[in-house]
Amino acid sequence: MLQVRDLGVAYGHARVIHDLNLSLNPGEMVFIVGRNGAGKTTLLKTIAGLLKPISGTITFKDQSIVSQSPEKLARMGFRFVAQDKKVFSELSVRSNVELAAYGAGEPMDKAWNKVTQLYPKIEEFRDMPAGNLSGGQREILLIGRALVGDPTVLLIDEPTEGLAAIVIQDIFRILNSMRNAVSAIIVEQNLSIVKRLADRIYVMKEGNLICEIADKAQIADSTQLEAYL
Repeated sequence: MLQVRDLGVAYGHARVIHDLNLSLNPGEMVFIVGRNGAGKTTLLKTIAGLLKPISGTITFKDQSIVSQSPEKLARMGFRFVAQDKKVFSELSVRSNVELAAYGAGEPMDKAWNKVTQLYPKIEEFRDMPAGNLSGGQREILLIGRALVGDPTVLLIDEPTEGLAAIVIQDIFRILNSMRNAVSAIIVEQNLSIVKRLADRIYVMKEGNLICEIADKAQIADSTQLEAYL
């Protein structure tokens, strides 16, 4: 469904992704792991149309998307959830969802129901400024917003970074509920999450994908992955 071939990305003269190849199949949850600075966020931003590659191709359902804008990709079903957990801080939680519903052309009642099904407790915060939510609650809100409009591909960057253990379990439950319903590429360092959810794992180092793990027994054994973090 999604194919990345020989991808090269640079910031100015500094090349940060080198001839990278990656694929994503329908309903698949793929994780990317690697140390800080490996190029993981750059890869997601490039697929999402926020950065333009200097070489290579990105195709979605056999159509080239390498020159498409983020807005066009969003209309095609792509959603990017950034690492920074930024919401529209001064707007209410419900209004944050309403903006996503308007952009996706989805009725607000349907959009709000999706978010509350993911995280029923959010009803308690519906009229609160979204900036007053905890980091974990903001991440849940962002994932819920991303699911508005029935996306095809989710790109999620470090969803559990800096979160308390109890919130990480909420994130795990939410991601687990999405399995097989949407295709996702997720950058994540928490190997407990990765090994329980991943259909495949790519290991990234210094702008290269150095390993692909598809064997279920290897995915479940985090000791191999720890060497890459």
